[in-house]
Amino acid sequence: MKVILAVTNDIATDRRVQRIGSTLLRQGADVVIVGRKRKDSLSISHLPFKHKRIRLLFNRGALFYAEYNIRLFIWLCIQPADIITANDLDTLPAVYLCCKLKKITAVYDSHEHFTEVPELINRRLIKKIWAWIESAIVPHIHFASTVSEPIAQDLQQRYHRSFTVIRNLPEKKIIENHFPLSFTFPDKPVIIYQGSVNIDRGLEEMIEAMKHITSAILIIAGDGDIQHQLRIRVKSLQLNNRVYFTGRLQPDQLLALTQKAAIGISLEKDRGLNYRYALPNKLFDYIMSGVPVLVSALPEMKKIVQQYNIGVLIDEVTPEAISQAIHGMLENTELYKIWKQNLKIAADQLCWENEEGLVIELYQRAGLK
Repeated sequence: MKVILAVTNDIATDRRVQRIGSTLLRQGADVVIVGRKRKDSLSISHLPFKHKRIRLLFNRGALFYAEYNIRLFIWLCIQPADIITANDLDTLPAVYLCCKLKKITAVYDSHEHFTEVPELINRRLIKKIWAWIESAIVPHIHFASTVSEPIAQDLQQRYHRSFTVIRNLPEKKIIENHFPLSFTFPDKPVIIYQGSVNIDRGLEEMIEAMKHITSAILIIAGDGDIQHQLRIRVKSLQLNNRVYFTGRLQPDQLLALTQKAAIGISLEKDRGLNYRYALPNKLFDYIMSGVPVLVSALPEMKKIVQQYNIGVLIDEVTPEAISQAIHGMLENTELYKIWKQNLKIAADQLCWENEEGLVIELYQRAGLK
């Protein structure tokens, strides 16, 4: 059977979609992932499944979403397929219309609570448009998944559809591979942030905190809307020797870098249900790499950190709170050893090998044979 997975990104760093694609491939499916081609897109020739990246005239805003969905719809309609998956709301219009036209199965994987992201909080009209699209289509989707239990419950209440919870857990086996880094940093403990460099992720406050942290360096591994502003702020604070930006990295490079870190941060603010209920990829990547964490005390992340005792929670994302927590983590060597031991237990349980059965079950219900 042929399964097409549609995304709006360029596929290269979408580990969730890559993991699901690999799982379906092992089940004997003919898997194709379709996304977009950007000027700075990383190579994906190493991926084990087929892929298609669409070049666009527009790369931001309403014209981007309109152009991509039109081009995606046309491309999907001429492809033979048994199941097509819309990854996130921004691919759902094209996927749903194509599946309805061709009378094939649509699957919806909501990577986040799309209408509750911080970027939409103060953009009421845009939020209403996305909410209307979601309410018009999701009630007609019979096979759906998302990333955390509270998001699943909220979507189920809104649209009376069942959502399978499939968390963003990394592969356990990949930790056995070690890759050389292609860049160097000062020989100090590394505080790492990995992921999208966007608003309300505590990065501005983390950079401010680095004024008071001289015994470690901060590495921001990723790209996003506010990276330019953050670089300017780092320069203005004269922190170029303490804060480093790598841009987007291939998964093997990111893994190698994360494994060398002393602390992993995930400092999302409580702005909108998307962040409140978040279970980010990076949290589980830190765990798999054996890195103690400093995270916001938001409900879902708090549960993980407290259940396994693998780091520190902060109630307020402020430079002062961050600085105090970082110093405490680096100075309390006995507690740090306990976290490191507990991380081994957490990593053994929170891995893709234990989660992918949910993917197989979902797609078998959708018709995968």
